Amino acid sequence: MISYRKELWFDITRRREFINITPEIERCLAESGIREGLLLCNAMHITASVFINDDESGLHQDFEVWLEKLAPEKPYAQYKHNGYEDNADAHLKRSVMGREVVVAVTGGKLDFGPWEQIFYGEFDGKRRKRVLVKIIGE
Repeated sequence: MISYRKELWFDITRRREFINITPEIERCLAESGIREGLLLCNAMHITASVFINDDESGLHQDFEVWLEKLAPEKPYAQYKHNGYEDNADAHLKRSVMGREVVVAVTGGKLDFGPWEQIFYGEFDGKRRKRVLVKIIGE
C-alpha cells in the first residue's frame, strides 16, 4: 500500500469564500501515482469546511444566504464564544458544512457522481489557510 500526504495552502481574501479545489486535488492524485484507493481531504482550520457539491454560482449564493440565516455573523454579542474573537458564527457554519470528504479512487481518477466537485469553504478568512490531502491505496 502507498500513502501520500500533501498540504494545500490558500490565501483567503474575504471573511467567507467558497473555492473549487478539485483541480488541485486531481493534481495530488496524479502526483501520488495511486490508481485504486481512497482520498481524504480535510480542512485544517476549525472555522473552515471541505465538502462536495455542484459548481454552480447560484447554489453558492444560496449556501451563503442559508448559512447566514442559520448562524448570522452579527450581532457579535449574541454568542457566548465571542469576546476575544468574533468568529462564533464561523464555528457553527463549519459544523453544518462538515470537516472533510472521502472519495474513492478508481483507475487513477476521483470516482465522482455527475457534477460532483470538491470545495473549500471558509467562514473566518482574510488570512492564509490550508487543507490536508491524504491518499492511500495502490
